[in-house]
Amino acid sequence: MRNTRLGYLLAATSCIILLGGCGSGKEKTGEMSQKSTNNGQTFSVVAKQEIPSIDASVTNDVVGWGVLKNTGEGLFRADKKGKLIPAGAVEMPKVSEDGLTYTFKLREDAVWSNGDPVIAKDYVYGWQRTVEPKTASEVAYLFESIKNYQAIMDGKTPAEELAVKALSDHELEVTLESPVPYMESLLSLPPFFPQNEKIINESGEKYASSSEHMVYNGPFVLSDFEGAGTDTKWAYVKNDTYWDQANVTMEKINFDVVKEDATALNLFQDGQTDDIVVTGELAQQMVDDPAFFSQDMSNATYVEYNQTKKEFQNENLRKAISYALDRQTLVDQVLGDGSIAATGLVPKNMSFNPETEADFVKNSGNHLKYNPEKAKEYWGKAKTELGIDTLKINLLSSDADSAKKVVEYMQGAIQGTLTGVTVEVSSVPLSVRLERGNKGDFDMILVGWGAEYNDPSVFLELFASDNINNSGKYTNKEFDKYLKASATTNAGDPKARWNDLIEAENILMDTMGVCPVYQKAEAHLRNPKVKGIVPSGPEYDYKWTSIEK
Repeated sequence: MRNTRLGYLLAATSCIILLGGCGSGKEKTGEMSQKSTNNGQTFSVVAKQEIPSIDASVTNDVVGWGVLKNTGEGLFRADKKGKLIPAGAVEMPKVSEDGLTYTFKLREDAVWSNGDPVIAKDYVYGWQRTVEPKTASEVAYLFESIKNYQAIMDGKTPAEELAVKALSDHELEVTLESPVPYMESLLSLPPFFPQNEKIINESGEKYASSSEHMVYNGPFVLSDFEGAGTDTKWAYVKNDTYWDQANVTMEKINFDVVKEDATALNLFQDGQTDDIVVTGELAQQMVDDPAFFSQDMSNATYVEYNQTKKEFQNENLRKAISYALDRQTLVDQVLGDGSIAATGLVPKNMSFNPETEADFVKNSGNHLKYNPEKAKEYWGKAKTELGIDTLKINLLSSDADSAKKVVEYMQGAIQGTLTGVTVEVSSVPLSVRLERGNKGDFDMILVGWGAEYNDPSVFLELFASDNINNSGKYTNKEFDKYLKASATTNAGDPKARWNDLIEAENILMDTMGVCPVYQKAEAHLRNPKVKGIVPSGPEYDYKWTSIEK
């Protein structure tokens, strides 16, 4: 249904805002440099969460995709300027006149970290493994554009019928159901990476459970990783078998999970780490430090309501909760990292009207206003319709410091506005939050989603009735109708397609099917000697990184 919406605009490199200053911040950076962990081309990063998975067929989170983008590689990769270039492919593809058949010539010098050559069959196997229904992949929908995908999902044909074919060891052919603009940007994503069938079969259930039960074809190999969802330390080590190793400067990048901002700041100031994320008061305090910068991101943070439960099927309750949230206060006083108060689901500065070049957010309008009186009014209607006077809600989030601050703010705002509503907060490791979200084990859940390509559909399609990432089970026939039209009837008409997507967001927001909270920015303190870290969607690519002498 949504095949042709996958990537109308190539994902652009996020804007980096460098904020300079002087005084005490300068002294702290000097201290950090003197005690730096750098030893040649090595540096250290504080991660906010454990790695939930490193299996390209199932991984569906920022941490896991960040690992895969640095230890793996698909047909294309963004260079240090954010331009898409051939990677596993040696050149841009040959495309048939009807735009349906792509032929790729693969690198003959590409090998896996165990010495096996990377061949076309590795792509065929990996893609078909991902769409195999038994895999239960949450990223399989990304293959919607490829011929026979839907028949495979419907159980009418085996996964081996997905229209990707190895013409030879180093020639790959892909056939689409309908033309997809910027198909190459889609093929740069981890689910489209090749996979080594021999290693997967030999490892069995242990595959991707640790760095030893994995094989790599990217700039780095993963080291010291001992368990998904539990291990708090790992490293990227330069991959000496990588075809482009001459352009990889870093020898090792160490990662250490630290969830408390204050602890991370102490490590940074003591020179024990070189890159941390800061939020809230700490971000505001460090804004004048020369090591501080805030990076805008095409990333939406929102709350999903579990609409399989009677209470959250009530539109007035959903609206009451939304009106109770002062999003501007949240981003200014709680986060303080440059994040933007949401006005709808689709982020600002990401996608633009094909005729007027107006931002999608401007065309769609402000759907999310703080109004405690309206919140109380809608809560009153909800109580009458539900036949209740009180309501107990569990709000689920990850246990990262920033996530905990956000849900604690929401807890206070909702309880302080809606008399009779009690909010309990559950902050759990990311792997647990993902698992509970997938199972529908929540009342309300805080979710973040980043754009890997800059099109409104990357967010709106999450709430289609049949999308596997629609954890709250929102369903609306009119919303689905406009999404389908944007992908089929109006796929070749940019103006009509744009209007379809505007209408879809209007319906989603008018019914408050999801509760957007803020558009994420990420404030960092980073050793100024570390150069060339490239934003890659919501993740980071270290292929081009080096330490300035």
